[in-house]
Amino acid sequence: MNESATSGVRAVTVASAFAGMRSVTPVVFRAGCPDCRGRFELAAQALRLVVGASSRTTFYSFTCPACGAGVRKPAGERVVELLTGGGVSTLRLHSTV
Repeated sequence: MNESATSGVRAVTVASAFAGMRSVTPVVFRAGCPDCRGRFELAAQALRLVVGASSRTTFYSFTCPACGAGVRKPAGERVVELLTGGGVSTLRLHSTV
């Protein structure tokens, strides 16, 4: 960019951009276990999201805090959007074909 294109633009530091923020509320997700029928809330760190090439290969998973079962549930577009926006670790699968 040339100098005339950037004139009047003020640089913003990270400190000034977040100066008004005091704290961030942690995101929690409601979930249920199909084995023990337990209902609970999980932090983003307790969930894993896998995004595949189709709806059959896109899912989220977690370990039930009540019974210890591994749970895997399908994730549609809206669920993927909510989980990624909430900071859930995401693994994107790529086709080798």
